[in-house]
Amino acid sequence: MFVLNYCHGGFDGDIVSVEADLRMGIPGIDIVGMADVAVKESAERVRIAVKNSNLDFPKGRVAVNLAPAGVRKEGAYFDLSIAVAILSQFGIIMPNDFKVMVLGELELSGRIRAVKGTLSAVIAGQDAGVDYFIVPEDNFLEACSALAKNIYPCSSLLNAVEILNALAERIHVEAPVPQLSPQTLNQDFYGDMADIQGQEYLKQALLTAASGRHNIMLFGPPGSGKTMAAQRLVTLLPDLDYEKSIETTRIHSIAGILQNGCGLVGRPPMRMPHHTASLEGIIGGGKYLRPGEISLAHNGILFLDEAPEFHKNVLQSLREPVERHRVDLARAGKNYWYPADFQLVMTTNPCPCGNRGKADSVCVCSNNEVSNYWKKLGGALLDRIDIRIPVRPLSAEDMVISAKSAKSSAQLRQQVEAAQTIQKKRFEGTDICYNSQIPPGRLAKYIQMDDEAQAVFAKAVKRFSLSTRACHSVLKIARTIADMEGYTDIMLNREQILDAVQMRRYGDSDFFWN
Repeated sequence: MFVLNYCHGGFDGDIVSVEADLRMGIPGIDIVGMADVAVKESAERVRIAVKNSNLDFPKGRVAVNLAPAGVRKEGAYFDLSIAVAILSQFGIIMPNDFKVMVLGELELSGRIRAVKGTLSAVIAGQDAGVDYFIVPEDNFLEACSALAKNIYPCSSLLNAVEILNALAERIHVEAPVPQLSPQTLNQDFYGDMADIQGQEYLKQALLTAASGRHNIMLFGPPGSGKTMAAQRLVTLLPDLDYEKSIETTRIHSIAGILQNGCGLVGRPPMRMPHHTASLEGIIGGGKYLRPGEISLAHNGILFLDEAPEFHKNVLQSLREPVERHRVDLARAGKNYWYPADFQLVMTTNPCPCGNRGKADSVCVCSNNEVSNYWKKLGGALLDRIDIRIPVRPLSAEDMVISAKSAKSSAQLRQQVEAAQTIQKKRFEGTDICYNSQIPPGRLAKYIQMDDEAQAVFAKAVKRFSLSTRACHSVLKIARTIADMEGYTDIMLNREQILDAVQMRRYGDSDFFWN
C-alpha cells in the first residue's frame, strides 16, 4: 500500500510519501525527511496510540521516511499516516496495491483529531491519482467539497485499520454521503444597508463599488458613518460560485481558520485586521509562509478602518497584490504564492483631528500636518483606489425623514447581481470577471464615448489633473454605472462620465471638501 500525506507550502503544496521499515536496535521510531519538532514528536503519540488501540506494535527499531526529503514537513497531521505506514508494513493492515491518502492527528487514546488544509490535500490527491482518502470526521464535509470519490471519515486509529483492511479484501465499504448545506449571510454581524439612514449618494457609491468590484475609500469626520457603511458593503455581494468557493475554502483551511464540520465557504469573506497588524500578518509569510489577510480576503473584501493608522510599509505593500491579484512570497530560497483577489475598502478621517469639513467645528491641523497625514497612504496606493467618497454627518431631520424609505441589502443585492450578469456575458471567454479588472490595453474594446461624453471627460482630466490610471478608473466606473442602468451597449453618455468623475475626483488635485 502506498501511504500518502500532504505538505502545505503556499497555495499548491506537495504530496508526501510515508514509508516505514524495521531494523535492529532499541525499540522506537526514527523519523527522517526534514521533519520539524511536531512531526518528530509524533513518534511517541503513534506508539502509545497503537498500544491503547489494542494493536501490536512492531518489536525493533522502526525507520519512517517522509519523501521528498528536501521539503520541510511540519505539524501534527502526519500522525495517522505514520501509524498506518508502520502497521501496513508489518502485517497488521493487509497488503494491497492502492494509493491512500491518510490525514489526521492522533490522541494518546487512539482517537483522531481534525487537521488543517484537508481540502487542499484532497484536491492534490485527486490530481495525483489517489484511490482512497481517510480523513478525520470533523474534516469530512470539507474534504467532500472537492467532489472526490472514496472519502471515508475516521474517528480512531482502530477505525482506520478496519476500513483499510476491508478495502484490501475488496469488501465494498460504502462511503458516507455528506449533507452539504449552503452558507448563509451572517446578517447579525454585518448589519443591513437599511440601517444607514439618508446618505443616498454614499449608498449609490457602495452599490457601484459592489457591482464592478471597485476599490473604494470613504473619508469624513468621526461619527459620520464611514465604518458602518463599509462594513455593510459585503452584504451587497452575491454568493460565491463553486470555483471561487473552493479557492476561498482552501485558503481558510490552510490558515487553520475553517471551523470543524464546515463545508465550503459560500459567502465572500470580509477581513478587518487591526491597525497594529504586522507586515507578515497582512501580506503573509513568516517562518512557515502562512497566508496573510489579503489572501484570507480572496474573493471578498479587505477592510482597513482608519487606514493612515496602519504602518506605512504595510500600506505600501498592498500595491502589487491590488494590481496582480496574487502575492508571491520568497523567504530563504523558498518561493510560494497565494491568491489575493480582494476588493480593498478603506476609511479615514480628512485630517488628524478629524474636524475638517465638519459643520460647527474647527480644524486645528496645519496644512503641513494634513499633508503628512495623507502621505501615509502614499500616492501610488491611493491612485489604485477607484472610488473616493466624502461622508458628512447627517442632521437629525434628515435621519427622521429618510428612515421610512431605506432599502435593504437583499433588495440592493438584486441590482448588483443584475449588473454582474451583464459583465459576465460581456467578458465570457476572457480572463476578466468585473469591470474593475479590464486591463488598459482592452479598454477601447469594452468602453467608448459619444461626443458629449468625450468633451466632458477631457475637461475633467484637465480640471482635476487626473493621471493615466485615474482616467482608466473613471472609464471603468462609468462602465459599471451604465451596467447598473441596464445599458448593454459599450457607448457611454455624458451623465455616466460625470457621475464617474464625481466618484473619482477626490485625492488627485485635492484631498478635501472643495
